[in-house]
Amino acid sequence: MTISTLSLDAWLERLETAHAQVIELGLERVDAVAHAMDLQFACPVITVGGTNGKGSTCAMLESMLLQGGYRVGLYTSPHLLRFNERARINGEMVDDDKFCHAFARVEEVRAQLGISLTYFEFTTLAILQLFVDAKLDAVILEVGLGGRLDAVNIIDADVAIVTSVDLDHMDYLGDTREKIGYEKAGIFRAGRTAICSDPVAPASLIAHAKAIGADLWLFGRDFNYSGDKQQWNYGGRDQRRNALAYPSLRGANQLLNASAALAALEVLRDKLPLGAQEVRTGLVLVDLPGRFQVLPGRPAVILDVAHNPHAAATLAQNLDNMGFFSYTYAIFGAMSDKDIAGILAQLKGRIEHWCLTDLPLARAASAQTLKTAVLEAGFYEADAPDAQSSIECFSSPAEALGNASNRAGENDRIVVFGSFWTVAGILAAKKSALH
Repeated sequence: MTISTLSLDAWLERLETAHAQVIELGLERVDAVAHAMDLQFACPVITVGGTNGKGSTCAMLESMLLQGGYRVGLYTSPHLLRFNERARINGEMVDDDKFCHAFARVEEVRAQLGISLTYFEFTTLAILQLFVDAKLDAVILEVGLGGRLDAVNIIDADVAIVTSVDLDHMDYLGDTREKIGYEKAGIFRAGRTAICSDPVAPASLIAHAKAIGADLWLFGRDFNYSGDKQQWNYGGRDQRRNALAYPSLRGANQLLNASAALAALEVLRDKLPLGAQEVRTGLVLVDLPGRFQVLPGRPAVILDVAHNPHAAATLAQNLDNMGFFSYTYAIFGAMSDKDIAGILAQLKGRIEHWCLTDLPLARAASAQTLKTAVLEAGFYEADAPDAQSSIECFSSPAEALGNASNRAGENDRIVVFGSFWTVAGILAAKKSALH
């Protein structure tokens, strides 16, 4: 089979084993290929990094700009059900054929240069090629991991946003907020706007922005929000937006994310002007699966890709704000390199029944390993079980959902959280049940 006849699935399978390491941070190889491909944008580019909140911020930017009638490219990762979710042009997923053509272009240049690329580097270049070809009005790029050495950082953003800084991916980024903040700040550029919506920005991030001469906007100093139960207001350096609708994305931190998005649009208002109604409608219509997503029906099912302690703390706050439920069932699956004890500590007193699941990756913690962690966290006394608490292990998220659904009453809730693979497994099971 020649490269020109490969299907998208065949391409992705090929890329999974094409490079010796799954993750290899550094820009030299990917930058050389990008330069040879002449990947440049004539339109504004917004790059969004951060420990949590970057997907929501990207989705809000896209939604508001689409309401303004702009041609928008959005690159996010990872995907939940289909690889195509990673690249959207004008709000629509890119189809298989266009991906395959872009992959062939990257492969042609990569092979000529004799450079090996990771899965993420290769697919990032292909998506950038798709966006260059689409002649867009705005490009939104979500950082995959960290910032300074992430493949997305080969593009010089007009506006770079860091949504939050907390402990995650510590093997790659460092073991303190200051070390991680420095890595995140690597997406900032000299003479261009850098935005940080973390209410307590690390000193390392602030110092780096100053050292390179970026124009740093800090939450609480350069932009903020206020509001009541009905509406909210954004205040920036020179622009106010009042009587805004709340974003349709649920959760405690969504106004922080929305404020960062509006700060970026304030900076770009001469190139990408947006009216009040376009902003309001964009916030109302924004959609992002797996971020405190509450599925219709009873018992309530909540999906959240909370896979680090910072995100788990937000999930706990959001669960507290939901009101009373008789019992909470948790379907939890996670990667073994995550701070599982830290995640569990944030959810003390909120979960009665644990449905722990294996995931189909070598990196994943087994359900039995998770059970040990849950016991060590003090959720359940193994020698004194009762009908109001339980821990069970399952081979898949779908099997765990089946068990929880059978046991849960109408006044209970089922919260699915942890790895993207956990949430994806539930979405796939729900989708399959509809067909």
